[in-house]
Amino acid sequence: MPMKRFKRIFTIVIDSLGIGAMPNAAEYDDEGTDTLGHIDDHMDPFKIPNLARMGLANLHPLAHVEAAEEPLGYYGRLLEASVGKDTMTGHWEMMGLHITKPFQTFTDTGFPKELLEELSARTGHKIVGNKSASGTAILDELGEHEIATGDMIVYTSADSVLQICGNEETFGLDELYRCCEIARELTMRDEWKVGRVIARPYVGKKKGEFKRTANRHDYALKPYGRTAMDALKAAGYDVISVGKIRDIFDGEGITESWKSKSSVHGMEQTIEIAEKDFTGLCFVNLVDFDALWGHRRNPVGYGQELERFDEKLGILLGKLREDDLLIITADHGNDPTYKGTDHTKEKVPFLAYSPSMKGRGQLPDRDTFAVIGATVADNFQVDMPEGTIGASILEELR
Repeated sequence: MPMKRFKRIFTIVIDSLGIGAMPNAAEYDDEGTDTLGHIDDHMDPFKIPNLARMGLANLHPLAHVEAAEEPLGYYGRLLEASVGKDTMTGHWEMMGLHITKPFQTFTDTGFPKELLEELSARTGHKIVGNKSASGTAILDELGEHEIATGDMIVYTSADSVLQICGNEETFGLDELYRCCEIARELTMRDEWKVGRVIARPYVGKKKGEFKRTANRHDYALKPYGRTAMDALKAAGYDVISVGKIRDIFDGEGITESWKSKSSVHGMEQTIEIAEKDFTGLCFVNLVDFDALWGHRRNPVGYGQELERFDEKLGILLGKLREDDLLIITADHGNDPTYKGTDHTKEKVPFLAYSPSMKGRGQLPDRDTFAVIGATVADNFQVDMPEGTIGASILEELR
C-alpha cells in the first residue's frame, strides 16, 4: 500500500466556526457576520490557549486572545465554492463535491400542505408544529400535547431538514424511526427534497423537563458523486467517522463510525482513536457549537464550548505521533450575535499541525474547502474521483 508523508490524518470540524463574511455574503443577507470575532467580543477572558498555539489568533486577530509568537504549524482561510451555507454542502465540498444547486429549505413557510397530508396518511399520525423552531422550544410548546394525543411534532430549521420529535416512552423509538423513514421517502421528490430527515427522540413528561436523547438518527441524502472518502476506502485505507459525519455522508466512504453524545464526547472519542493504530483518515464533526449555541444565539455559551474543546485539544496534541497530521476547520458560520437563527455565509479556518513539521506560518487564502479532501488523497497517493474539485496543498505543509 503506497503511502506518502502522514500515516494518520485527523480532520476536526468545529461545526459553524466561521471567521468573517464571505465576499458574496450580501447575496445571503449575511454582511458583517463574524462568528469567532463576535464570540470573542463577549468573552473576557477567553481561554483557548491550544487553538491560539495553532495560530487561530494570528489568522483572526482577537481582543481577548494573544497571537502566538511561534505558532505550532500552518493556518489559513478557506472560502466556500458551493452555493449554500448548510452542513451537508460544507462537508461534501471538503471531500471534493461542488454543490451548484442549494438544498430545499422551508424555514419561512413551513412544509407544503400536500406533503404533510401524505405524511399523515402514511404514518397514521396527525401532525402539529410545521414551522421553523428551536428543538427545545418546540418540545416545551407541544411535547405535552404529543404525549396526550399521539400527534406527531414535525418542524424545520434554517437547514434543509425535516425533523420529527417522538417521546421515547409514549411514541416509541421504533415508531419514530418508521415515521422518519416514510418522511425520507416522500422528501426524495424534487419539490420536497431536503438534505436530511432527523429523528429527534426525547424523554420527560411535562414542559420544562423534556430532554432530547442521544438516540437521534439522521436520514441523509447520499452524496451525488464519489468523494475523497470513497477513494480512500476503495484503496484499502481506514476512514473513521466521529459524530455526525456518518449521517452527513449517509455511510458512504466510511469503514468505521463512532456516534457521539456531545462535542466533548466526540473529542474524547477522537483522543481514544489517537491511541489506536490505523492508517488513513479520522473525520470528526463536533455539532454542539452549531446546534446548542449558534442557532440559539448564545455567544457566551459558544465561547465556553470552545474553551471545553480547547482543553481536549491539548490532550489530543499530546497524543499525536511524528507521522500524524491534524487539521481543524469548519463547515460554515453561525454568528450568535446576528439576526435570526440561520447559518451565516463565512470563511472558515484551516489550521494544520504535525509534530514532524519544520515550518509554520500563514497560507494563502483558498477558494474552496475541497483542498482538504484533495490534500488527504494526495498524502495517500490516491486519485480524487472524477468530477471533484480542489487541489492539494500537501507540499506547503512542511
